[in-house]
Amino acid sequence: MPMSTSVLEQSPPMVLCFAASDPTGGAGIQADLLTLASLGCHPLSVITALTVQDTRGVEALLAIDGDWVADQARALLEDMPVAAFKLGLLGSVDAITAIAEVLADYPDIPRVLDPVLTSGRGDALADEEVIAAMIELLLPQTTIITPNSLEARRLAMIDEGDGDEGNSAGSEGDNPTLAECARRLINVGCEHVLITGTHEGTPQVVNVLHGARGLIRSDTWERLPGSYHGSGCTLASAIAANLASGLDMADAVRDAQEYTWQTLAAGFRPGMGQYIPDRFFWARERENDREA
Repeated sequence: MPMSTSVLEQSPPMVLCFAASDPTGGAGIQADLLTLASLGCHPLSVITALTVQDTRGVEALLAIDGDWVADQARALLEDMPVAAFKLGLLGSVDAITAIAEVLADYPDIPRVLDPVLTSGRGDALADEEVIAAMIELLLPQTTIITPNSLEARRLAMIDEGDGDEGNSAGSEGDNPTLAECARRLINVGCEHVLITGTHEGTPQVVNVLHGARGLIRSDTWERLPGSYHGSGCTLASAIAANLASGLDMADAVRDAQEYTWQTLAAGFRPGMGQYIPDRFFWARERENDREA
């Protein structure tokens, strides 16, 4: 039986996530689903890889065949209206190529790219070929990329392709500022760059949003103790949720940071490794209020 118009109008915004499965629920597709649901969206999922991991780190990764990745996505897109895409750990060049082809068919849907290059412990999750494919195929289609400072510097170590001799971003001794990293990523083709300052060792965490015309906003947050598994996934998914709900980029980024900070402040340590953000902190706050 076909759905009535009234039922369709009541549907929450739908966000399609491309990411690897994280059995801990701390990061990956599970983090995306929890975040999007917490923020009032309906999450759709495309699995790009399977992992063996715990809260301490990633032990193994099995990339999903690119055709399977594309088929998962197209089946969903042909069935349901998608308001935003969120991309996380993609697993392989094959998967990136398939995803880029899918995204090219939906140019008006905003896409948020969280460039997952390593685990919190430092386990490598993307080699140079994967990074090169990400830069070449996905960045030109990206509405906003959300690297931490380490990821931004690594991604920026590329040839800008402007033909000037000696202007290779990967040249020896090149140590670009974070603002320069953002400029280079925007020159590749992505519309906005949000660089997070968690790894900078500053007294407070400073997150900076750049656009084609330069700085859009800079936000400062209290630095919380401990190490968190899935904070980047949470932030990127929250931005995707806010864009899907109709916020403009500056407000989507600001509100996503607020939400992410709250999840970290309420984080918990279920195992022997990192803390996990509590994406439903607000539900537990209500429960505590009722008990009080």
